[in-house]
Amino acid sequence: METLIRLLIIGVLLAIVASLGSALFNLTRKTGDSRKLVRDLTIRIGLSVALFILLMLAWHFGLIAPHGLASASHPR
Repeated sequence: METLIRLLIIGVLLAIVASLGSALFNLTRKTGDSRKLVRDLTIRIGLSVALFILLMLAWHFGLIAPHGLASASHPR
């Protein structure tokens, strides 16, 4: 199950980056359509919110857990 959650998170992150790339492409075009730009940025916001909710639900149900990066830099 952990692998499935990890792949889902990576997939959503890649979709967010793709949406940002598409928005950048529409922004830099000389005859760019502002409706496409707004649509791409709206999709990115929706994906970001969905990713946040997915992470909170996965943490709540115990599918993921914090791994403590701070403790790795300060050995006990």
